[in-house]
Amino acid sequence: MPLPAIFDALRLPVIAAPMFIVSNPELVIAQVRAGIVGSFPALNARPVSQLDEWLDRITQETQGCGAPFAVNLIVHRTNPRLQEDLAVLEKWKVPLVITSLGANAEVNAAVHGWGGMVMHDVIDDAFARKAVEKGADGLIAVAAGAGGHAGTQSPFALMQEIRAWFDGPVALSGAIACGRSILSAQAMGADFAYIGTPWIATPEANAAEVYKQAIVEGRAADIVNSNLFTGIHGNYLRPSIVAAGMDPDNLPEGDKSQMNFGSGGNMDVKAWKDIWGAGQGIAAIGAIEPVATRVAALEAQYQSAKNELRTRTGMG
Repeated sequence: MPLPAIFDALRLPVIAAPMFIVSNPELVIAQVRAGIVGSFPALNARPVSQLDEWLDRITQETQGCGAPFAVNLIVHRTNPRLQEDLAVLEKWKVPLVITSLGANAEVNAAVHGWGGMVMHDVIDDAFARKAVEKGADGLIAVAAGAGGHAGTQSPFALMQEIRAWFDGPVALSGAIACGRSILSAQAMGADFAYIGTPWIATPEANAAEVYKQAIVEGRAADIVNSNLFTGIHGNYLRPSIVAAGMDPDNLPEGDKSQMNFGSGGNMDVKAWKDIWGAGQGIAAIGAIEPVATRVAALEAQYQSAKNELRTRTGMG
């Protein structure tokens, strides 16, 4: 199936993942201007009136760019802002909406009503099927190793099962931090690589310098998977857990029923703001550098990997 026209002018087949706190207008604008899809969680804008201001700014400052921007909506019942945020997105006719934590047919219908597209993030084939049944246009397959809330399945297994029945747009998430991995995602059947962690180590990101430096210095072994901090399993940087006075190897279980997105989730309620999310691909990130520089590097790596693959396979 051909991809929707909004993706026709992308510089790279990349969607920047929306990150709690980190993703802000500066980051999204830089991503779109660099030629990839930029995104942010609606809940990063507080109060709702700020969401309207952010969308005004992003819309104005990305006019004429070939890449679209996206907004992430938490559609779980514990998000009391959902309907208010949805109304703001409708006002600005947001071209791409990324939904998380429970497929919602009413939200999908609303986005379609203003001509927008919905991609829903899923961690297994069963959730993927439910999302499409409820009207999602595309899927974000969140495999093992992704930063923040992550799945547990191998990207090979996850993509294999989804592509057995779904021919719509799919983005693959999970430890993708270099151009070679973008090409690998396509080889597995994905249309896009869904990338988050590398954007933390940029001047545009809303993250503390010590957090950015920890991304640069980190390796896959520094990633800890836990459901303590939000009630849902996610991947976090070991040094930030240690700095909070906890043992990363002996963390208690979290409580999914205590998710509270209206006040920032458990990250606010339990003062977990200094627990830093990150994916297992961080070893590929060697410096704090502007978004434009990082995209250029990814593009060069991607093209080099394509050329190398042609040589290895004798395909030209």
